[in-house]
Amino acid sequence: MVLERVVFAQKLMHAAPCWAEKRLIDGEEPMNLRTNISLLGAAWLALGLTCSAAHADSLTLTSTDIEHGSFMSKTQEFEGFGCAGANQSPQLSWDHAPEGTVAFAITAYDPDAPTGSGWWHWQLVNIPKEVTHLPAGAGAAGGELAPAGSQHISNDYGVAAFGGACPPEGDGAHRYQFTVHALSTLLDLPADASGALAGYMINANSLASSTIEALYKR
Repeated sequence: MVLERVVFAQKLMHAAPCWAEKRLIDGEEPMNLRTNISLLGAAWLALGLTCSAAHADSLTLTSTDIEHGSFMSKTQEFEGFGCAGANQSPQLSWDHAPEGTVAFAITAYDPDAPTGSGWWHWQLVNIPKEVTHLPAGAGAAGGELAPAGSQHISNDYGVAAFGGACPPEGDGAHRYQFTVHALSTLLDLPADASGALAGYMINANSLASSTIEALYKR
């Protein structure tokens, strides 16, 4: 259905001038501006419906605590390394998982950390497919609020839990990419798996993903 709408819209947009030219050759009056506008309007409507349908069916991540393109609060700041935040992972919800989803993974990554390889703040894998949200604080050490059966990977602070933002003072705004992945299989990872290994396995088995990119600076 989506493909049919795209083809229909493309035909409308390309056909309008051709129809007008044919009418002129045949001795008829060319289509007036109003007719052309109507045709183009129908084409754009078809494309809009296509985009809306595609978006509605896509895996989507939302949060009541963080917002795409906005600065996080001190609640999501790390406690330690010169930072004094609450070190609490944000509430997250997701929907429209694709067919074939077996489990989910949640990650939080700072590509702007001055390490040469970014900074893994959070990796929670093998979240059961029935789970579609995490409460605030689900990334706490010990896993009491994490879904049963899920596995925390050690973050780059060296703790198997969520580790909040702690960019260097004066380094400007860092991006914090919170991503949900729909996994095609449960991941078989060792207890001491590195962030790089977990990231590789997540991406290798990801059917779809959605990201909220929040900001933070000191």
